[in-house]
Amino acid sequence: MFGFDPLTLAVLCLLLGCALLVLEVFIPSGGVLSFFSVVAIVASLVVAFRRDTTTGLAFLVMTVIAVPSVVALAFKYWPLTPMGKAFLGELPSEEETQFDDPRRELVGRVGIAKSTMLPSGSVLIDDQLIDAMSQGAAIEVGQAIVVVEVKANRVVVRQADDEESRQATIDPSEMLSRPIEELGLESLDDPLS
Repeated sequence: MFGFDPLTLAVLCLLLGCALLVLEVFIPSGGVLSFFSVVAIVASLVVAFRRDTTTGLAFLVMTVIAVPSVVALAFKYWPLTPMGKAFLGELPSEEETQFDDPRRELVGRVGIAKSTMLPSGSVLIDDQLIDAMSQGAAIEVGQAIVVVEVKANRVVVRQADDEESRQATIDPSEMLSRPIEELGLESLDDPLS
């Protein structure tokens, strides 16, 4: 036909079909390149089956594996090309995609509920009034709370246990005037030991 061996012609048609598919990814043509790609792939299969059935089945298996692989690779590397970068824009770095909320440092802090939390209300943490949401049960006014997590636009708190409650009620300015037992620290019988 073209002076090629049928096997060589089938391989060339398959390669041409795959190349046209890759071009369709990089150069949107409204389906024209895809059409010619399908024509080349079908021509490859027809030539392979005309040679013999075993060759035709081998080319059918190669087509089923090669075409999706080529398309997947083209889409993987397309955003890295100049055209892909121009079309999609620069991909953001991992640091740019992470939300930086300064309230994340509140996790683990102890405060006091300033309103009844059913489930939301306001809490006072480090002399700062913050809107928060209780994790489970209702929290009454004046109860000690602990910040559990800061997620999206919410500060989630839970009711503090006894030890955490003592931290919330201690005013730093009056810490030195309190007995050491009240602060939860062990008293030292002999300060020099």
